[in-house]
Amino acid sequence: MHATSKNPYRSHHATYLRVFTLVFISSALALTAAPPRQQTHRTPARASASESNIPAADANPFHVQFLGVTVAAGIHFHHERAQSPKRMYPETMGAGVAWLDYNQDGYLDAFFVNSGFTPLFHPAHAPQPALYRNNGDGTFTDVTASSKIRSDGTFFFGVAVGDYDNDGYPDIYMTGYRHSVLLHNNGDGTFTDVTEKAGVGNDGNWGTAAGWFDYDRDGKLDLLVTNYVQYDMDNPITCGDFRPGYQNLPQVSSYCHPDNFPGTSPRLYHNNGDGTFTDVTAKAGLVNKDGKSLAVVLADLNNDGWPDIFIANDTQRNFLYLNNGDGTFRDVSYTAGAGFSEDGRPEAGMSADAADLRNNGRMDLYVSHLDFELNRLYTNNGDGTFTDSTIASGLGQSNILNSSFGARFFDFDNDGWRDLLVINGHILDNIARYHPDVKYAESKKLYRNTGGGHFVDASATQPAAFLAPKVGRGLAVGDYANDGWLSFLVNNNGENAQLFRNNGATSPAARENHWLGIRLVGVKSNRDGTGARLKITAGDFTSYDQAKGGMSYMSAQDPRIYFGLGPHAKVDTLEIIWPSGIRQELKDVPANQIITVEEGKGITPYKYPEIRVKARISR
Repeated sequence: MHATSKNPYRSHHATYLRVFTLVFISSALALTAAPPRQQTHRTPARASASESNIPAADANPFHVQFLGVTVAAGIHFHHERAQSPKRMYPETMGAGVAWLDYNQDGYLDAFFVNSGFTPLFHPAHAPQPALYRNNGDGTFTDVTASSKIRSDGTFFFGVAVGDYDNDGYPDIYMTGYRHSVLLHNNGDGTFTDVTEKAGVGNDGNWGTAAGWFDYDRDGKLDLLVTNYVQYDMDNPITCGDFRPGYQNLPQVSSYCHPDNFPGTSPRLYHNNGDGTFTDVTAKAGLVNKDGKSLAVVLADLNNDGWPDIFIANDTQRNFLYLNNGDGTFRDVSYTAGAGFSEDGRPEAGMSADAADLRNNGRMDLYVSHLDFELNRLYTNNGDGTFTDSTIASGLGQSNILNSSFGARFFDFDNDGWRDLLVINGHILDNIARYHPDVKYAESKKLYRNTGGGHFVDASATQPAAFLAPKVGRGLAVGDYANDGWLSFLVNNNGENAQLFRNNGATSPAARENHWLGIRLVGVKSNRDGTGARLKITAGDFTSYDQAKGGMSYMSAQDPRIYFGLGPHAKVDTLEIIWPSGIRQELKDVPANQIITVEEGKGITPYKYPEIRVKARISR
């Protein structure tokens, strides 16, 4: 089977004309319809002095910039693309990245996923993942060797982090081609491969995104693993443009379109509480071979207290499974309004996130796509349905030529509204042959929420290092400096990884906005507190969030919950509903700090690593 169209991945000409017309007509209406921004406190910011962080504009009214600090921080990870002349499909994907506090010293460490062997790429030494310990002073140390994390050559893609045995130390799950791996954190700086014992190898599948969540609320984290297409690396098909007159052109071969391959079902593994898991995919009602999945987000999307599943699929409808509360899920993809684009088309879903963008207590959904498609925003109507608000929100106007992978909502300027960061990079390394206006390496995009879920493109306010074109893939957002200003990591396909630090803590004007970070420690609930729902009230300001699983493109995020507070120097009320059903209410919490809230006890002085919740699982 061969791809024979002029563009072997997707024919874009008709789509481009339709979308361009739609965007052109709608953009003015969307921009003029946005209400005034609330809690705005900004004046022009000064330019950065670093040559690698030269501002893209002379004036930056946002006060906040993301500075490229990768080299200065001591991070030197290079992702191996495993490129070959036959352009094997896994080469296009790249990999995820994670934040985790593996040694529980209070600082986020960085973990990078790498590729592996293929029949056409088999160096003497297998590409290795990397674990970098946060030194607490803005620098990192490579501790991969001492951690005993080592790849046997499996081609890995995604990462999910969670404390599945409730012992206080986060464990690592890496998805891979034909086999995935669970690494147990031993609590002494080392990890042990427990995949076979745990029974979560996902054998025979091309594992992509994964996430931890407690779907049955029994106090133990379960694992959802999504899979991509059925692909045989040992007998790969050849795709490209083989019409007469094209065969002898350079780069005639190309990476295959996902339509060339059957899909694969996700897998749900139930935590048995003894270090093992049971595959309950069929029992839970999740068998669905239409899946060509690259992203998952696990959150309570209908506010019934049970975590739901949203999966972004490539060229197939998105899956939205609502939790029935009895160990099963129901597929509402066709009726909820988030399965397709507004015009009823499945698209190239590559990243997914859920966040309350309007401060109304409802989780909205976002899915990123390939070039000549719109990255979709689905706003939650509160009645089990979603509305495609891509154009009305302002997010459909500026990314039409880009292919978007990692995407995350977070409040980058702490003004109380969650903003959006999108990492771009094309699939085809020879895309310019088909579309000269489309590039393989692409710039990142930053969108600022101007209030109520209306966005403006703020990319031009960022430094040159931020805007430098890359083949972007995995994205993880986290406060690695513990200063309340969220930064981010990027894993680029076949390129060096990147660390960007949020300079809000050093900007006097930006510091007019306050923040609160919350670390959850479950007791009756799972120790990570995954599934907890939070509400803060500060004066007339209210905001909501959840401890979610999955998110972004095959990556793992800072497990703590952050709220931007704008001008409010304290939180009047912090309400937490734990997965166990326990409700906690804390009063008069000062801003600009990271607090630890222990289930049933309240704010606890967290002394790393002394405070531990007794493990429920014997190893």
